[in-house]
Amino acid sequence: MSTTTLQPGRLGPGDVAAAAPLPDIMPPVKARKGFIGFLRRNPTIAIGGGLMLLIIAIAIFAPLLWTTDPTALAPARRTREPSAMYWFGTDMLGRDVYSRVLYGARVSLTVGFSVAFFSSLIGLTIGLTSGFIRWADAIVMRIMDGLMSIPSILLAIALMALTRGSVGNVILAITIAEVPRVSRLVRGVVLSLREQPYVDAAVASGTTTPRIIFRHILPNTLAPLTVQATYICASAMIAESILSFIGAGTPPIIPSWGNIMAEGRALWQVKPYIVFFPAIFLSLTVLAVNLLGDGLRDALDPRMAKRV
Repeated sequence: MSTTTLQPGRLGPGDVAAAAPLPDIMPPVKARKGFIGFLRRNPTIAIGGGLMLLIIAIAIFAPLLWTTDPTALAPARRTREPSAMYWFGTDMLGRDVYSRVLYGARVSLTVGFSVAFFSSLIGLTIGLTSGFIRWADAIVMRIMDGLMSIPSILLAIALMALTRGSVGNVILAITIAEVPRVSRLVRGVVLSLREQPYVDAAVASGTTTPRIIFRHILPNTLAPLTVQATYICASAMIAESILSFIGAGTPPIIPSWGNIMAEGRALWQVKPYIVFFPAIFLSLTVLAVNLLGDGLRDALDPRMAKRV
């Protein structure tokens, strides 16, 4: 078949004139893929995660950030105002508040992350059991309801009163107080999932109950559980500060944000910086965790996910 070159305005029999290409009306869409694209679509996660990484880095590299021994006493330099030598000032015993605040981040982050992990793990196990196994639901949930009827901070105080003050006991007390909320959340998700057609099909095909739980139920509970874990982390850090502030948490020798604020409250009117700096760090940390949780909720929930 021969190709015929057509002159402008001269069309042969059976020839079809090609239409001129239309101009682009819409600009080309830039594909947002990868980790950078995910952060652009979810700025809340980027802000919260970045702030959280900064605080974690401060806690890890505290010895390298021009700090001194946070427990070293120096009565000769007590209650010094913030200056070039003492960035956050000194407390009533001459201890450097800057060093104590940076080392206190280790205690708060350890408590927050540990409580979030253990309460999520225990609550997930209880929620899966009570949500999918009907005969265990009535027994387990009544126990959880009894624990939830007590305010979590009062329950933690009662548990701390039975043990000596330590970071481990604080983690244990707050974890026990947070487990009922996680288990009830997971149970509610499981109750809606076990009525789905794919679960009925798995039961009809003879799939065992443990396989149904781990193959079909568990993966669908991880998204809401992850979001809940971030809020538990923030709540645990606040609870630890409250317990330490009232003298029922970590021992006074351990530099935690709650202990620093508790020791500085007597001088609040004349030396407010002793309470101000640990309170600012605690607020920023809780804000970072909450921003991260809000961003994960929007990203993991298909009904709230942003469309690009």
